[in-house]
Amino acid sequence: MKSEKLFSIVTMMLFGVAMLPSLAAQDTTKQVRPHQYHHYQIVDPGTFGGPQSWTFSPEWARAGFLNNQGTFAASADTAAVDPTCSWSPADCFATAGFQWRDGVTINLGVLPGGIGSQVNWISDNGLMAGISDNGQQDPLNPALPQIHGVLWDHGQMIDLGTLPGGADDLWANAVNNRGEVAGQGYNTIPDPYSFNGYGYQSRAIYWNKGVMQDLGTLGTGTDAVALLINERGQVLGVSYVDSNPSAFCSGVQIGFVFTTGSFIWDKNNGMQDIGTLGGTCTVAYDLNNRGQVVGQSSQAGDPTNVAFIWDRASGMKQLPTAANLYGAAFAINGAGAIAGYGDAPDGQTNAILWRRAGGKWQATYLGNLHSGDCALGLSINPSGQVVGISGPNGCVTVLPFLWEDGGPMVDLNTLVPPNSSLQLLEALQINNRGEIAGNGVDANGNNHAVLLIPCDENHAEVDGCDYTLVDATTAAQSSASHPPGQAQRSPHSRWNRYRVPGRQATSR
Repeated sequence: MKSEKLFSIVTMMLFGVAMLPSLAAQDTTKQVRPHQYHHYQIVDPGTFGGPQSWTFSPEWARAGFLNNQGTFAASADTAAVDPTCSWSPADCFATAGFQWRDGVTINLGVLPGGIGSQVNWISDNGLMAGISDNGQQDPLNPALPQIHGVLWDHGQMIDLGTLPGGADDLWANAVNNRGEVAGQGYNTIPDPYSFNGYGYQSRAIYWNKGVMQDLGTLGTGTDAVALLINERGQVLGVSYVDSNPSAFCSGVQIGFVFTTGSFIWDKNNGMQDIGTLGGTCTVAYDLNNRGQVVGQSSQAGDPTNVAFIWDRASGMKQLPTAANLYGAAFAINGAGAIAGYGDAPDGQTNAILWRRAGGKWQATYLGNLHSGDCALGLSINPSGQVVGISGPNGCVTVLPFLWEDGGPMVDLNTLVPPNSSLQLLEALQINNRGEIAGNGVDANGNNHAVLLIPCDENHAEVDGCDYTLVDATTAAQSSASHPPGQAQRSPHSRWNRYRVPGRQATSR
């Protein structure tokens, strides 16, 4: 019995060893199988009588107009003409904020007496933050209407007002699931260097349950803005630190006149300067619910901007690029993976994915759509999918890209129905469900806020969806043969922060 049992064991062991080459061959086959992409269906929510619609991409923070339940919030032209052109400078039609979900577009309305509104952010539970006018003239800037921050709370429009004793201009930039709002208001102290050119000091604000708080500024700075707020109630913002000029920040980078820093604020710790890498300009773009912050900062002497990550325990750390020449980190997901751009081994400006491995940050260069293009990674979801823009001349004329682990960067125009009436220009945000939001343009040059829905197993029975898959090689070849058109990026997407220093005129 023992000998028979031993024979059986040895036989099985030998059989297993004999199977190893076959299994290895099968694994190798799986590893070299080309990555496949899903097709996408375009959703154009339309307008309210005017020619265009818009997504709002804030000047110094990641976009937040698509939540993880698939609700898309943006703004669309109405038929009403705005006499001040304050709502839609591109065409002078007043706009109305809207919500799109499951094929239904809802006009969110305006404050009593007003003509325009705009959605800036939507939380996962459907709260929306934005702005609306009230039909009255701004006494400090008579050419402009009074702009108030607003919160849309499941059908109720709440006027957040303005800073107590302040100017009649306040923006609600972001809101979390608890209804805490971060934004920007102005006081009545004249300031020729105020953020966004309003002419008076800008203040970072926090609003909660009817109470508005001025968060102050960093150091002796005069101006600040609160950009984002996470589910822990941590607020991320940008502030002047002092009144010392920053030639880098104002001339090369993103329009800040003085030495500029970034802060994180919460009720327990107050406003904390996240520091610098030695230069005069630090701009944070995103934070996650773990309190990790990413952005760009200049080094000593302000040679250029480089990408960074910050947390309270470790402080600010530079993220690596091929030669550590330049870069920026625009988005971070909950696991700490980061999307941005920087100098690549081929000397070009590549979109980059940074992940931590073996105790170090490592860069994956995502490439670009065409030789000589720059490419910028603007959003990343928990699955590690990255979307952004790629195009020539410092990303002035662009196409939207998608990158997935295992496949090359592809132009999203090659994954949507070929008979579409829109050319996609920008991929600005991707959510947990793989849905993508951005902007496109029609044959007449009109901008359209669009949502792309993947034709996958999580989106069954979507009208018009092509559920076949596209091999990565085919998708990449189609992308390479699809040059960018002449359309410029959306003027409502405030794009100063995406300009790559020096790339327009010189090659690094």
